[in-house]
Formats: sequence, structure tokens, C-alpha cells
Amino acid sequence: MEKSTSGFEHKPFGISSARVPRAEIAKIGNAEKFTTKRLSGQFQEWDTAYFGRLEQSGISLNAAQIAAVRCTEGPLLTLAGAGSGKTSTLVCRTGYLLDVKQIDPSGILLLTFSSKAAAEMRERIAALPGISSHDAARIQARTFHSFCLWLLFSQGMQKEIFGDTRRQHIQLQQIMRELSLSDAYPPENLLALLSSYKVNLMKAEQLPESSEADRQMKRILLRYEAWKIEHDRIDFDDVLTLAYEMLQERPELLERLRRRFSHLMIDEFQDTNLLQYEIVKMIAAPRNNLMVVGDDDQTIYSFNGARSEFILEFEKLYPKARVITLDINYRSVPSIVGLGNEVIKHNKMRRNKTLRAAHNGALLPAYMRPESADDEANQIIAHINREVSAGRREYGDFAILYRSSSANRAVLEQLVIRDIPHIDYGDGRLLYEHWLVKPVIDYLRLSINRRDFDAMPGILPTLYIPRDKGMAHIQATDEARPKKGPLVHLLTLPGLKDFQLDKIRQRLEMIRSLKGLVPTAAITQIRKSFYDTYIQAGEHSEQTSHREMLKEMLDELETSAGRFDSIVSFLAFVDDMLLRNQQTAAVKSQAQGNRVALMTIHKSKGLEFPAVFLIGASEGTLPHSSALGADSLRDTRIGSEGEASYTEALEEERRLAYVAVTRAKEQLFVSSPALQRGKKAAVSRFLLSAFGQDTAASDAAIRSEYSGRRSGPDPTRFGKVRTGRMGRSGDAPSSGGNTAAQRTQSVPVWMCTTGSCVAWTRIMHSKDMASAHKPCPLCGSPMKKGRKDVPV
Repeated sequence: MEKSTSGFEHKPFGISSARVPRAEIAKIGNAEKFTTKRLSGQFQEWDTAYFGRLEQSGISLNAAQIAAVRCTEGPLLTLAGAGSGKTSTLVCRTGYLLDVKQIDPSGILLLTFSSKAAAEMRERIAALPGISSHDAARIQARTFHSFCLWLLFSQGMQKEIFGDTRRQHIQLQQIMRELSLSDAYPPENLLALLSSYKVNLMKAEQLPESSEADRQMKRILLRYEAWKIEHDRIDFDDVLTLAYEMLQERPELLERLRRRFSHLMIDEFQDTNLLQYEIVKMIAAPRNNLMVVGDDDQTIYSFNGARSEFILEFEKLYPKARVITLDINYRSVPSIVGLGNEVIKHNKMRRNKTLRAAHNGALLPAYMRPESADDEANQIIAHINREVSAGRREYGDFAILYRSSSANRAVLEQLVIRDIPHIDYGDGRLLYEHWLVKPVIDYLRLSINRRDFDAMPGILPTLYIPRDKGMAHIQATDEARPKKGPLVHLLTLPGLKDFQLDKIRQRLEMIRSLKGLVPTAAITQIRKSFYDTYIQAGEHSEQTSHREMLKEMLDELETSAGRFDSIVSFLAFVDDMLLRNQQTAAVKSQAQGNRVALMTIHKSKGLEFPAVFLIGASEGTLPHSSALGADSLRDTRIGSEGEASYTEALEEERRLAYVAVTRAKEQLFVSSPALQRGKKAAVSRFLLSAFGQDTAASDAAIRSEYSGRRSGPDPTRFGKVRTGRMGRSGDAPSSGGNTAAQRTQSVPVWMCTTGSCVAWTRIMHSKDMASAHKPCPLCGSPMKKGRKDVPV
């Protein structure tokens, strides 16, 4: 019997279909479970005993897993769907190599992507029946970086690892100051750019020089590379690069590794970048006893160089490769597995596979359509509190997932305000602590107290004045001649040009004008007057997905400020939140414990939770606006442009949705706010298509809007979002030859019941849908619910 969850629906908003996706339940126990008895009838006695020992120790493998374990010679691609037991397969295959094939433990190289995963592999291998702890310890189970470091150190390298991110940022900031480019570029962006080149087998010398921004970033990064060489240091990307170059330049070393490592296994193969893959191919050849385990449907790290085509084209490189699919999901109930299947099947660039569920369960995914992110947060936190109070769940059962870090603002605030135990797996900072947002907050602080010396350093870079130099002058001058607004002393700072002095005067006047405004209007004024232009200049007008993320941060700040009627009350709220979050962070540990987990979808990959909330499942957020306009982006992927870039970006967004859905074991809640940062947003196409709704027409219109918005940004508000087809009223359909604009879609509406009145209004969120009555806005007569075909 299907169970319902109070306050939620069993279908996404706007779906009238009665079909609810469900996965087929695998028949574990007979056809899918190979018992020792079945093995003895089909396989040789010498490996039946091994599987018998596994079974006696409580490890039962299905047919596909056993096939992967027994395939030990030549290349093997194991497609491991979400929750399909890939770790068990890798562990048991390692044991099979040791126990049955009598492979020397030191000849096995098992590579994965996290120290935690590598440690778990070693621990589970040591626990296998018949495997001694001594043999298990001799296996090389490492991360890529650990293996390459081991290789470099074994060859006498003594360079210091420069891996502390904070120190890297400080060094880049120092270089920018030396080049008179102080605060021109966020250090994290520079490091990401450099990394993207290295993992694609390119060097900093190959960075582009097509614009002034390109040339400046190249100068900074070349200076950074030179500094590392001068100080005998390498970062984590250098570890891989140097190992790769060493293997290329020293054939005798490569040959020794090939002789030693007879069998290679790669976990999470979909996350492999080109540099890592080249290292693996070099060592595996010529025997190519290479097993790769991964899921192309979970390739979500293209920004780190991961490429789904490594899985899709595996047989092109290895024509004799065997492909085995692990298609039984042991994690989730059938309705969650089924939804995941229906979400991901619409990707074209994928291996065809449909997962089955190992366990039964009556709970269905639940959907809601709140009015806004704040409404969404209130409903989610209220539900969590009800479940915990009733004893049905603990806080640690819940995870809240979101597409980008700016999307957690509302729910994080509710957790902090209500003193609910939680752990933020991001950087632990609130929106108001972000480097982009802090200057805006500082301008608001100065509008209330022009002698706020703590707020002054934050705004100086927006005037292109170095913090240290500007503050030293302000404080020294104000000691001799105190002013009500000490920033006025900047007018006497030596070396300023006339246009800079004019900018300072304009900024001082703007600060004075903010005091009487409500906080939303004040932030809008700051952005329109200069800040968006300043940020756009910092991005040097490049159309990048990073810039779209920056816009989101500022839009989210406006949304937050819209709840307050004065700057004083808004700043008091911000300060209270900062203090509360600081106190929470003081006792923060990495273990979740009995706390609600908050993380981006990227962070959640590989994890699982009894109950998952996927928030922000609306157009423009998931899929993200950067993907919807990807054919005009520069940085989607090196070498990708136009239609290919758009398709790749959109399919990666769908893979993100799939990863989020498949993190849930028992309960999944999906929320699609009708308003995202003050703008109307339709339910995510990924949900609608999973329920059989054709989204092609909507896709064409949305894509056109986002691409157009990118190619012609408002000169005063970079990328300011128009409401577009997602609920814009008063716009007539295009009369030109635009086929996409003339297409229609069926939407839920209120319609006037009076025959002489043609009024109707679109239903945008679940509260409106739940209403039983609504008066006609034109004639006052009752309205009824229905559906209407409207132009896209």
C-alpha cells in the first residue's frame, strides 16, 4: 500500500499523469544470487571454494558481481549503477586475485579518489576469509595523488608539498600586489584555471592571451609557477604532472612498474581526468589487466577534468574489453530507484542501463511547490522537527542537498535560528561572509555609521585602492583631523588621478543616500551604481559560469534583505547570524553524528542517507542557468563550443539531479520553489520529463532566453534575469518566424466560470493549487481549476 507524507504530493506540481515511476524488484535469492550449490554446478571446484567462504562470512554476490570478480585477465569495464555494490565487487575481486589466482599482493594496484575510500578498501580486504593482514598490507590501495607521491619520493624527490589552500591564496594575493593587480582576481579562480590546464596535459605557458584579462591571469600564474620552482615546492596538480613526466622520460622506471603491477583496478572511473588516465594506461600496458569501475551517469566533475567519454569509448581504446553491468540497487526503495531511472534515461550520451531494486518499500518520493526559498526552508525544518519529535527519525537521518552553495542560505538560517544540530559540509561560511557579499554589507554598515573603521577596509578595493595603504592614510589623517565620515580623507591620498577623486566623491555621496532606504533598495542601489560593473570588470566581461554564480550570490543577498524594513534591523540580523554560526563552528567536527547534513550535490556523491531533501529543483537552479546558456560560455570545457557545449552542460546537470535522487535510501523529498531569488521559476524539466511530460518546447524557449541574456547583458546589472516564459504576464507571442516561441505547453490555471468572461490566471505554487475557491479578478465570479495551452 502506498503511504503518503503529510504536506507533500506524490507527483511534481503541474503533473496530471497517474503514473509514478517504480523500479523492477530484482529477485534476489534465486536467479540473481549465486549460492555455493549453484556455483558447484557451473564453475570449477577451485573457485567454488572461494565463493563458499565469502558466503559463510556473510558476503553474498549476485551474478554480475561474480562475473566481474572472476574476470581477471585483460581489460574490464564494470558499469556500477548507484548503490549497486561496487566496493564489495572490488574488494572480493582483490581477494579472488590473492586467494584463487595466487597473485603476489605487491603486484596489485588499486586506485581511488579519497583517502577514506582507500582505507576502507584495505580494511575490507584484510577482513576477507583466507586473506592475511600481512598480504592485505602489501597491496597498493591508494589515491592517485598518494600513488604518484610514493613514486616521486621513491625516486629521490625532496620537494615540499605546497598543498594548504589558504597559503596558496595568500601567495597569489602577494603576487597580484607585486603586479599592481591587488584583488583583481579571486585566488580560487586562478587556481582552478591553472588546474584545468594541467589535468588536460597543458602548461601555464599555454594559457590564452586573447584579452587583457587573459594576459593578466597568465602573468600571475607564470609568476606563481616560478615562485614554486624557486622555493622548491609543488602543489597537488604538480604531483600528477611530475609523475607523468617522469614515466615518459624514464622508460626503465616505467618498465619496472609494469613488471611489478600485474593487475590494476580503478575505482570511481567516471571521475578520472586525462592526466590520471594517461598514467594508468602507461602502467597497465601491454598486458592491460585493467579493471575500471564507474558509472557514466554519475560524471559530475567536468570542472575538475572528468570526462564521461572515458567510459563511453572504453572499447575503442581496448577492443577486447569485457563490459559487465551491476544493475541491482541495494540502497534505495523501488520508487526512488525508479525515479532515478526516469530522470537519467533522457540523457543521450550514456551507457544504456536500467537499475532494479533489491529491496521493497512502500514510501514514495514526495514533492512540494513552495512560494520561495524561505517558505521552502520553513516547511522543511518544520517537517524535520515533527519527525524527530515523534520519534520516527533522528536529526542524523536527514541530508539537505542543493545545486550550488548560495542555495543553502534560507535553510541554513532556519537551522541556526531554531538551534537544530547540523553540519555544513561546505566552507562553513554564511552568505554574509562570502568575499563577494562582504563589501556590500560593509557599505550598508557605513551608511549607518560612517566612522565604522572595521567596515572601511572591505570597500577600498571597490575604489581600486589597496586596503593597507588606504587604511593607513585614513587613520593617520583622522587622528590629526577627525571627520564625521573619515572616508573623506581618501581625497588627500597621494597619487590619485582626477577620475579617481571623482569616483570617491560619488561614492561618499552614495553612502549618505543609503541611510533612508529599505535594505533591498539600498543593495539594489549599490549594485546599480557601481558594484555589478565592478564585479563584471573583475571578471573582465568574460561570459563564465563562475560569473553566473557571483550573480546568484548578490541576488540571494537581495532576497534575504527583502524580509526587513530597515538597514539597522537587517544588519542586526546579519550580526546575530554571524555570531550564532561562529558558535556552531567552534564545536564543528567532520563526523555527521546526530546532525542534519547540508551539502552540495557534488559533495554528496558516494554518500547515502535515510531521508534526503533536494531543494531548489526549479529551472535556472537545477538545471543551472549557466548550463542553459552554455553555448555562449568560454569555460564549460576546454575545446567545447556551441551546441556540443550546451548539450554536455545540460546532460551534466541531469546527472547531478540523478546523483541527488539516488542518495536517498528510504525517503526522498523534492522541492521546486515558484520564486527563485525573486524571479518566477518553473518546476525542473528533469522532474517533468521523469513523469512523461515533453519538455522539448520549453527547453528551446528557456535556452533562447538564457543564451540571449548572456550575449547582451544589461550594462548596469550583469545578467539580470528577466522572468521569461516561466510565468511572465502581459507578453504577446512572438509573431516572427521563431518556431520555439510559437509552441505551447499545458499548464494548470484558474478559469472564470462565467461564459461571458475570458479571464484566467496561471497556478504557480502548491498553496494556490490547494485552495478550493478563487474569485475572478475581472468580474468577481467563482473560478475553477483546469488546464490551458499557453505559448512557450
